[in-house]
Amino acid sequence: MRRRIFLAAVLGGVSLVSAAFAQAPAAPAATGPITLHGAGATFPAPLYRKWIEVYGKAQPAVTIDYDAVGSGEGVKRFLANTVDFGASDAAISDEQLGQAKAGATLVPATAGLLVLAYNLPGVEGTLKWSRAVYADVFLGKIRHWDDPRIQELNPDLKLPKQVITLVARQDSSGTTYAMSHHLSAVSEEWRQGPGTGTTVNWPGVAMTARGNEGVAGRIKRSWGSFGYVEHGFAKRLGLPMIHLENKAGRYVEPSFARGQATLAANIDRIPADLRVFLPDPDGEAAYPIISLSWLLLHGQYADPGKRDALKGFVNWALADGQQLSEAEGYIPLPDSVAALARAAVERVR
Repeated sequence: MRRRIFLAAVLGGVSLVSAAFAQAPAAPAATGPITLHGAGATFPAPLYRKWIEVYGKAQPAVTIDYDAVGSGEGVKRFLANTVDFGASDAAISDEQLGQAKAGATLVPATAGLLVLAYNLPGVEGTLKWSRAVYADVFLGKIRHWDDPRIQELNPDLKLPKQVITLVARQDSSGTTYAMSHHLSAVSEEWRQGPGTGTTVNWPGVAMTARGNEGVAGRIKRSWGSFGYVEHGFAKRLGLPMIHLENKAGRYVEPSFARGQATLAANIDRIPADLRVFLPDPDGEAAYPIISLSWLLLHGQYADPGKRDALKGFVNWALADGQQLSEAEGYIPLPDSVAALARAAVERVR
């Protein structure tokens, strides 16, 4: 679903800075009305809306127009230089970086869990899937909810003899990239078959929908379905979520605390260029599917007013904005990652 988001913001230094984060550099004051255009990921869109709401109340001179059209389309528009910034859950590749005529700066903005939400009325209790089981469900090798391998993991649940129907993303999606990247990490057959990408030829029975919101809504309306979706979208619709087996062999409930523990256990895997992927994170308490989401900034801007406006907002988002994450279902960046992200913003010219 295409969504347009409007933000009003005056630049002139950000006065509200959380004690939990280092002071973000102040941006020069805007000399007049400025409009910024952005497009990209649906995964972080609810958090971006909250940032827009809170920041816009205090800062009324710059308008930011953000289209939540999916990571693939967002990257496409960014590389075509038709937007002032992009947003993606799949970062961008070396090849894509080479296509960015004005250069590109990747700024991690937030992180979230990718959950398997489902719709099975009458099935009460915790539903568990092992790594081997959910890989085979995605591969189309397990086709019914009462399959003996699923029932063995859930002896206390009365599962229906109902076809398992996947709800997947129709659009080119960073969420699809994160899901397929994880499946490639845990399943050799998946890696050699459908593989990793922002679009995937899903085996088995599948329906498609646009955006995280579209997938969550289709699951809500479709008995016997399940799908991959950002945690906050599933939570807002009250969808039950499967407890998944992690690398350590533990079955983990998706939650804010689990997300924090996962990032903390894998912080040393984040490289200097901030393009980190955690397809199968380490840690006894780690949740197995987690994704960062990036803002894509041009390396340089011809209009210094636009440059300063964008840097001012992003610096605020990396400081005060992180405190709004939990309520929206996202994981705030660790202090050290937020500091690296702010340093990256300062390199924009």
